[in-house]
Amino acid sequence: MKLFDNKIYLASKSPRRRELLRQVGIDFELLMLRNDSARGVDVSELELPGESPAVYVARVAGEKAAFAFNSVQLRRMRPRPVLAADTTVTIDGDILGKPADPDEAARMLERLSGRTHQVLTSVAVHYANMAEQITQVSQVRFATLSPASIKAYCATPEPYDKAGGYGIQGLAALFVEHIEGSHSGIMGLPLYETANLLRKAGVITQK
Repeated sequence: MKLFDNKIYLASKSPRRRELLRQVGIDFELLMLRNDSARGVDVSELELPGESPAVYVARVAGEKAAFAFNSVQLRRMRPRPVLAADTTVTIDGDILGKPADPDEAARMLERLSGRTHQVLTSVAVHYANMAEQITQVSQVRFATLSPASIKAYCATPEPYDKAGGYGIQGLAALFVEHIEGSHSGIMGLPLYETANLLRKAGVITQK
């Protein structure tokens, strides 16, 4: 069953976001932003001094959508809504990015162990004269993790391309004691909120 009549541009490299859009029947074309430190980046994901997690994630998602939409216009591509998103994990007001190595991943998981943290995903849609955005916040509580379980998880490929050093759709689902919010938002794209934005862009014809 297809609920969506129009294709969008997805400005994201995340395989989870692609899976989630396919799950609900949204057709998309990838619009890849450059994120290579050697060749330069289209949108910087570095935190600004004094920037809160909510401001940070909204800024990055908004800048990605704006840059991608501008690229569509400059390249005279077929006009379509552009969707971009950014996800961050935060605890004690600190942003936990993507760990660079097993030691950093282990430190992140040790910090999350037995505690509640927040996962923020900001979604931005740009189209014609429309520039809409929403940030969804979920509360995630981890069980107390043993050193052995942390070490075993860090030996897998899972932690290293994900904010906070874990993916709820993978092995780390075993760590999660309680969720308050959006499961798809924790994965990287809150589908209810995304659908509302795409409805405003005219992609969705049903409610």
